[in-house]
Amino acid sequence: MSTPTTFFPSTQTLRQPMSTATATATESQQPQPPQPLIPSLPDDVGLNILARIPRCHHPTLSLVSKPIHSLLSSSLFFTARSLLHSSQPLLYLSLRSSISSSLLWFSLGSNSNSSHSLFPIPPIPSTSTVGSSIATLGPSIYVIGGSANDVPTSHVWILDCRFNTWRPGPNMRVAREFSAAGVVEENIYVMGGCVTDSWAKSAHWAERFDPKVQKWERVESPVLIRDKWMHASAVMDGKVYAMADRGGIVYDARESAWGRVEGELDYGWRGRACVVGGVLYCYDYLGKIRGFHAREGAWREVKGLEGGLPRFLCGATMANLGGKLVVLWEEKGKKEMEIWCAEIGVEMRESGELWGEIGWVEKVRSVPRGSSIVHCVAIEV
Repeated sequence: MSTPTTFFPSTQTLRQPMSTATATATESQQPQPPQPLIPSLPDDVGLNILARIPRCHHPTLSLVSKPIHSLLSSSLFFTARSLLHSSQPLLYLSLRSSISSSLLWFSLGSNSNSSHSLFPIPPIPSTSTVGSSIATLGPSIYVIGGSANDVPTSHVWILDCRFNTWRPGPNMRVAREFSAAGVVEENIYVMGGCVTDSWAKSAHWAERFDPKVQKWERVESPVLIRDKWMHASAVMDGKVYAMADRGGIVYDARESAWGRVEGELDYGWRGRACVVGGVLYCYDYLGKIRGFHAREGAWREVKGLEGGLPRFLCGATMANLGGKLVVLWEEKGKKEMEIWCAEIGVEMRESGELWGEIGWVEKVRSVPRGSSIVHCVAIEV
């Protein structure tokens, strides 16, 4: 029968002086110096270099080392990108789907083969609402109000687009749905979407959110413009324009003045719109993309797009993505619905004509049938 083997410390270890052993243990307990972002370079220089790398390369960059992986998810990194003017425009989209009780949110990005796709991000961690409005402020998207089970809410949810994380924002003073929202000089203005059947709702038909104090405040408004439903909104030259049940309204935030939208603008504005280069663009019921410039005072068809887009764009919506007009729409596929996207460079020529040049047109995602585009917004991160 074999005898079990017993292991003992080596004699060299036993003979080691106590002071040396203690010193060795102390050294092993000392924290190791942090690994540099880029070997042989100071971290501030490394940060300066890494912050300039386009966002599409960040997934690969995060695999290089633990310090770089941690840096890419820090506020310091995005602050450096902003100071270096390296921020990039990102497009966000929300869909209502038959397979989910919550809105599905996506961001537009590039695949390894340079094609474009909508990538899912986490949904709002609350009951889905209908008729919410949106606004962008800094690196965040504000989802404002809406209704759940036909009950309007005053809740606000904020998406931090740096990390694609949600947090609740300060509640409005009044619950509202299908309101209009816009940002002027770093303040969010929201109007409409509530029945003025009480003093509180009437007095707070319009509100302003100041991010410095994190509070909503009342914006005085005349009784004659207080329609409930708002169908679309946009900001031009410091003024918030909104399309209401009985015609458009405009609020000059700098002058604190209300007015009615001019006849030509009111007549031609159909559906969702966005502003690029001071021109308001929308998709009309004749299947044309048109633009309105306040100086010209007239709608003009965007030329140069013939044959590049389908005749009719179902559910069309648009956004200003880094100075480009991005248009998204829905198409029926064989088994699913398809989301298509086109990027268009637009310009107003000296003659006043509007011209567009299509950069690319691609299917960016397949979704279950019955889905529909709800929100579309661009933001710099």
